[in-house]
Amino acid sequence: MVKIVCWNIAKRSSPWEELLEMDIDIALLQEGDSATVPPSAETSPYPPDRTLGYDRWPLVVKLSDKVNIEWFKPVNVAQVSVEPYEVAVSDSNTIAAARVTPLPDGEPFMVFSMYARWVKPMVKTSWSAGYADASAHRIISDLSAFIGHLNPASHRILAAGDLNTIYQETRYSLQPRDTTVFDRMEALGLVFIGPRWPNADRQANPVPPGLPSDTENVPTYLSAQQMKGMRSTGALIGHQLDYVFASKGFDQNITVHAMNDPAQWGSSDHCRILIGVQ
Repeated sequence: MVKIVCWNIAKRSSPWEELLEMDIDIALLQEGDSATVPPSAETSPYPPDRTLGYDRWPLVVKLSDKVNIEWFKPVNVAQVSVEPYEVAVSDSNTIAAARVTPLPDGEPFMVFSMYARWVKPMVKTSWSAGYADASAHRIISDLSAFIGHLNPASHRILAAGDLNTIYQETRYSLQPRDTTVFDRMEALGLVFIGPRWPNADRQANPVPPGLPSDTENVPTYLSAQQMKGMRSTGALIGHQLDYVFASKGFDQNITVHAMNDPAQWGSSDHCRILIGVQ
């Protein structure tokens, strides 16, 4: 089994120490900085474009010798032609791609680390963070290049990360737009596989406002106030922002679990998500 962790590390240094202590082959990170990768880890040889004014990116990181990784070089989506081991991206701050081959002779599969970053709207809004669904749709459009018109079961794709989206949330006006993210993933043959309860340490208690009482969402993100409450009382009140998708058929080989118990959470505002690929 290939062991993978998906984690938004909030550009912090302490998560790297925790990653190296885990028995993990690959890390799909969000809000990482390739300049802080420790010597014992390996990441893409293609540095991010720092001229765009952004200071954190999605990363695919190799953490063991049990797999071989071939990273894809991000190129502008407007480029006329794309060479092998290049990925045409709408926004280099939102997606990282690599081909993983389990050693010694496993079947290769593609991995994508997704980060639907917030974008400020062009008009005044009460939602100070802006919107993230546009970034998510750019990611989906870029994923489309790896999905042919044939049976989706012929693909072996794993895409995971922070979409800054709350599945089935009805309280915010952006909910209909957020729904389209999951609809488009499904249209591409990418199955939403988790994390969903009971594949997590804990569920939120009480259920966050705006979610159905029988929600299978599990908290993967905590605000500073929610984090303080969890550390002091053990209460887990937060939303799910992190998700895992896989090609239809390939999803049957994948297990997902959210490490969202206070003792397992880790040193970021997002929890770690364990992914196993048979």
